[in-house]
Amino acid sequence: MFLAIDIGNTNTVFALYDNADDISAMWRCETIASKTADEYAAFLKPLFAMENTSFDDISFVLVGCVVPEAERHIIGFSKKYLPRDPVFVSAENISVNVDLPVPSQVGADRLINAVAVVQDYALPAVVVDLGTATTFDVIGADGSYLGGSIAPGIRLSIDALSKATAKLPHVNVVKSERAIAKSTDEAIQSGIFWGYVGLIQGVLGKIKSEMPDGVRSVIATGGLAPLFADYIDDLDCADETLTLKGLLAIYKEMR
Repeated sequence: MFLAIDIGNTNTVFALYDNADDISAMWRCETIASKTADEYAAFLKPLFAMENTSFDDISFVLVGCVVPEAERHIIGFSKKYLPRDPVFVSAENISVNVDLPVPSQVGADRLINAVAVVQDYALPAVVVDLGTATTFDVIGADGSYLGGSIAPGIRLSIDALSKATAKLPHVNVVKSERAIAKSTDEAIQSGIFWGYVGLIQGVLGKIKSEMPDGVRSVIATGGLAPLFADYIDDLDCADETLTLKGLLAIYKEMR
């Protein structure tokens, strides 16, 4: 069996694959950089048991990680309990050409998404990832990763607004039908929702103006992608499992 691990700034996702392409089990926990190898094992072992499998069944471990401090603990967990040496995704071990001066600066999540897009979508393409950061990644007609943009994430913006002001409350991210709100909570939710609709559409428009061959696919991913999918004019689809698809594709390339 193959274990894919996606370590993001907010959450860590573990996806278990058997010999087929379908995910047989998936679990999520909060990303805590100091979480130890033993804590990972204590979290995962009963979940494996619920799927009638064990650590001994794992033959390959592939990790996409954007939290460097967490890497040594995942390595420790994998070596001690599986036992397997995990492979970390980087610009050096994927099939996508990274057309940047310093490819190593690109986050693993962005590279993994690019691999998934090359496999599943018409090119050129843009990925909008609504995660801890809001990222825009451009994949060219030849499948090369061309670069992109990074903006603060939606929840990060809400947190910053609440912490930096004396009276503005912390609110949940919700779909807002109106821009003219009737309460403080609703006003923040409206400003966040429609503000990010405008941000996403504005950046996409600028990216398209810089692409001489146009853009054939625009894909949103991340946990908040479905919330915005119907309101972004240029968006073709929301694919919440894009990163896991990319990890599976990279695993197949490495086998």
